[in-house]
Amino acid sequence: MRGQDVVLDGVEITYPNGFRAVERTDLTIAAGEFFSILGPSGCGKTTLLRAVSGFVTPSSGRVLIGGADQAGKGPNARPTALIFQNLALFPLMSVRDNVAFGLEARGVARRERHARAEELLALVALADQADKKPTELSGGQRQRVAIARALAVEPAVLLLDEPLSALDLKLRSHMRAELRAIQKQTGVTFIYITHDQGEALTMSDRVAVMNKGRIEQVGTGDAIYSAPETAFAATFVGEVNRIAGRVVAVEPEYARVETPLGVFRARNPRGLAVGAVAWLFVRPEAMQIGLDENAIPATLQRRDLEGPFVALHFSAGTEAGMGQALSLHRTNMGGIEVIGTEMRLGFRAADALVLPEGALAETGQELAAQ
Repeated sequence: MRGQDVVLDGVEITYPNGFRAVERTDLTIAAGEFFSILGPSGCGKTTLLRAVSGFVTPSSGRVLIGGADQAGKGPNARPTALIFQNLALFPLMSVRDNVAFGLEARGVARRERHARAEELLALVALADQADKKPTELSGGQRQRVAIARALAVEPAVLLLDEPLSALDLKLRSHMRAELRAIQKQTGVTFIYITHDQGEALTMSDRVAVMNKGRIEQVGTGDAIYSAPETAFAATFVGEVNRIAGRVVAVEPEYARVETPLGVFRARNPRGLAVGAVAWLFVRPEAMQIGLDENAIPATLQRRDLEGPFVALHFSAGTEAGMGQALSLHRTNMGGIEVIGTEMRLGFRAADALVLPEGALAETGQELAAQ
């Protein structure tokens, strides 16, 4: 099996009722790449995947796979295979026959298709499960059967629509590693749809962050996390402290931002000018207790022990419980911080960044308050 590149050339998708599910999108996914599209429910990521697979026709633009325009080609005529959330395995067929089903539909002889099914079951470490029914397997095993069945027809591009969403946390973590290993072994191009940032960052060569039909940023997981380009990307991927302010001074690569908590210095990757309304972002692991640089007096409100690290939640700026919320993550080295203790937090300018005012992702705290 060999992967092929996928090019979205000006793809736009508007439904008959006038709703635009996908804004104009230009995107190139390299052959053999594990590429994830990450975004909240309703952002258009599944619609984009269905356009690649042929289940949705773009209103404008082209989908090219391996350099060939896919216009007018239905799902069965494209070099793609799609794995849905519900897997859609046939409960009365054996695992072997489930894997061989696509080959049978193409007229492949029984002996040949069963031999191919056995090869793929060995690839996904299920060679000893071939005679069982899907209902006799665990959730993770059924997931691997679905992958083997999709690979049986030798697609150049495998499309996965949140395939791990029904699994428990421990099994999802295990399957991430297995999916990545299978992709590397086969060389097939994987396009993976998810709202789970952990999945996207763990498995992908590159990630596209999508919001309201528009791809906001494409990059490696490290780039997306450490150098988000928009306020939405900064708040959707990972936890982050954010402080509203206005740029009051600029210097090469840095800016000073006036906020209700004081004036702070941070990286200025978008080159914001003096007077620009902005967000200041700092990851919780970049916050430090007792640091004089960009210092902020704050009161400890809550301490969450999360095994190997501790999350400390503060209020700054006004009376306890009424000010700016800030979080700090540190390694769990023992010791217990006392709620109500006043501390001085700080962060290095190189560990923070200033971005233009823009839409934010809903955080867990905001969702809980609704």
